[in-house]
Order: sequence, then structure tokens, then C-alpha cells
Amino acid sequence: MKIRVIDYQSKNAPADFTAALKEIGFAVVSHHPVPQHLIDQTYHVWNEFFKSDQKNDFAFDRKTHDGYVSKELSETAKGHKIKDIKEFYHFYLAGRCPDSCRVVTTQLFNSLTTMASTLLAWVDENSPADVRAKFSMPLSDMIENCHYTMLRLIHYPPLTGNESKGALRSAAHEDINLLTLLPAATAGGLQVKDANDNWLDVPINPNWIIVNVADMLQECSGHYYPSTSHRVLNPIGEDAKKSRLSMPLFLHPRDDVILSARHTGASYREERYAEIGLK
Repeated sequence: MKIRVIDYQSKNAPADFTAALKEIGFAVVSHHPVPQHLIDQTYHVWNEFFKSDQKNDFAFDRKTHDGYVSKELSETAKGHKIKDIKEFYHFYLAGRCPDSCRVVTTQLFNSLTTMASTLLAWVDENSPADVRAKFSMPLSDMIENCHYTMLRLIHYPPLTGNESKGALRSAAHEDINLLTLLPAATAGGLQVKDANDNWLDVPINPNWIIVNVADMLQECSGHYYPSTSHRVLNPIGEDAKKSRLSMPLFLHPRDDVILSARHTGASYREERYAEIGLK
């Protein structure tokens, strides 16, 4: 099984994209509407931020959930005991942000969110009738006026050889939200597990955006769309001496959105944050 590359401009894109999510929970989108210069500039300003001592002025706030998470705090993937080898920053539109990063990050956030709304509409329109009947409202309506959609700016530092045994840049996990949009990272390493438990390399191209199903879309579709496990491997050789940057947008529903008989947007989010140690 391969991860499909979908041409956003194709007339068949909505159906092909939805089919890809059903098959493996992942798709790669080319010729998308997010300006590449926004992606490049955002990587640049956050790379400078992670290299500076300024990051210590924005310590993570467990109540507002914004700010800088150090390598020492990091997060531990659900079902794992060892922290990931990374540091990151949670950016919300109404949250804290260093002045040097705010303008371009806000622009990228808005561009990605607009694209994400279109993708959700594609999924809604191309889902089987019995699956659509499970949605408490159109998928794109679930994200309207939501304050929990978040852009996570991630820095994976060069490896030193002193990392904890078994630690990965990002251990196998599933995302919490509805959809995740990931502009191509600055280096490879992302893998996704297929239905036969094989790990597949996710293709990387500077002009592509990777999209994956997350737990909340799996939940509200009655598990029709799979929230697929994925991970970031540790590089070897000379590549181990290099940093890696990525910046996934985690698209969330409002608190009051009913996902299923057992969960709202709020209850599922709080449960998962507690499980990964960020609550």
C-alpha cells in the first residue's frame, strides 16, 4: 500500500483525498493553496527562536496550554515510558508568541486553517451516507470559532549519543484532533504504519503538505476513518548531527461539538492531554 499524492487542483481531488484517508489515514497534497514563502519564513523565524535563550521567557502554561515545552518536559507518547527527543512551542491565535514570530506564524496559521476547512468539506461530501449520518453537524462547521486549533512548532535537536535507550525523536502515536496538516519538514524521518503493521516512509517534498486523520475524526465517523500510528525515526550517520524542524497544525472542534455518544470535543481533548503528560 502506498500513500497517495493528491493534486489539490484536480477535479477528482475531493474524492481521491477522501479515499486516501479511508485507506491508510494519510494523504499527501500537492499544488495546494498555502504560499511556500509563508512556510519557509515560518521555519526561519522559529529556527532562530529555538537557538536563542528567549524561549525560556515563554515557559509552557498548563492552563492555557501555550508556550515553550523544553526537551526535559517534552511529551511521552501514549503507551510509552520514554520522552520524545524534541522541544516545541504551542501557538494559538490568542496565545503568547514572540514578537519576531507572530506576524508570519499568524499568516501561516490562517492559510492552513482555510485549506483545512476545505479538506473537511471534501471528506463530508464524499463519505458514505451512513458515515455522514454519524456526524453531529457538517465537519467544517465543527471548527468554526474554535480556539483550540493549534500550530505546534517542533525542533528535533541533533543527536548526541547520550539519549535514553529506546528514545525516538517522536515515538509511535496517533494525533488527538480531527485532521492534522503538516507542511513538509526540513528533513525526512516520518513513517506511518499501514494495515499490515508495515512502516512506510512518508514522501517528502518542499511543496507538499501531509494530511492525516486524527482520533476525533475517527471517533465521530464511527472508526470509518483510521487514526493511523506514525513516528519520527532517529537519523543515522551525518544526518544525526543535523536538526529537524516541523510544524503540524492540529485542527480541533469546539468544546461543545458532539463527537459520539461518549465524547464531546472537550472531553476527548482533556482525556488525551492527561494521557501524554501535558495536562
